[in-house]
Amino acid sequence: MQRTERLFALAEYLRGRRTGVTAEVLAERFSVTVRTIYRDLDALRAAALPVGAERGRGGGYALDRGYSLPPVNFTAREAALVVALGRFAIGMRLLPFTGTLESALDKVRSALSTSAQRELLDRLRELTFLGVPSLPTRKPVREALERAWFERQPLRITYVDGNFLETVRDVRIESVVMDRHETRLDAVDLASGERRHFRLDRITRAEVVGA
Repeated sequence: MQRTERLFALAEYLRGRRTGVTAEVLAERFSVTVRTIYRDLDALRAAALPVGAERGRGGGYALDRGYSLPPVNFTAREAALVVALGRFAIGMRLLPFTGTLESALDKVRSALSTSAQRELLDRLRELTFLGVPSLPTRKPVREALERAWFERQPLRITYVDGNFLETVRDVRIESVVMDRHETRLDAVDLASGERRHFRLDRITRAEVVGA
């Protein structure tokens, strides 16, 4: 994630919180160091965003509650359904693009008033989804896949097949197939021209070619 993109995502995340959040939690959320988070918070303040530090329980960094919200009008009912389905998709690993989905959910929450956010939390506690999650995949792999797919760029993958044979391939993604328990890439091997499926959980490394 580029710094400008991270700053925007950080602002949206803080705006969607009812309580403060520590620098350590933010660092883990955005996969950077705590020192980087401190620099990012200073950059947000320099851009006139009212970022403050709250003490005590539930304290941490937060945007001033009086800060104007974007012109998106969700009712608590609408937001509850959108956020619940998003959380289910993340929890069940239905989509590999979890980072982007989490950012979208932050924006939904940030569009609500404090009272509406409180009602949203109440509604979410009353929704329960049951299911077996898809097989886990590595975060860097998911991020590279997302970039390659949305930007229509070739992807270099290190793949381990059913016989535990590891190969490195450059592929062009044609589609992403999400089954109940696994995600597969429908892709063309650029070296052979062969079109085949690659299980996402068997990709150990991935990078956008030419990145």
